[in-house]
Amino acid sequence: MMWKEEDNTITKEFTFPDFAQALAFVNKIGALAEQANHHPDIELGWGRVKITLTTHSAGKVTVKDRELATAIDAL
Repeated sequence: MMWKEEDNTITKEFTFPDFAQALAFVNKIGALAEQANHHPDIELGWGRVKITLTTHSAGKVTVKDRELATAIDAL
């Protein structure tokens, strides 16, 4: 699945076989976000993670969002 762009955000949902694997993925994203000093909105549920990226100060999607999206896809 590709990132979906709407309302000045990009969003992608990832699926996993269970909660533990979804949580482990969120923890990896957290480390990337801290390294980039750019923090996504994260929704965690049983076997799923939804990531939403935007640059709040710019009010739109910026290169920071696209770079973090690429890094998340590489996990």
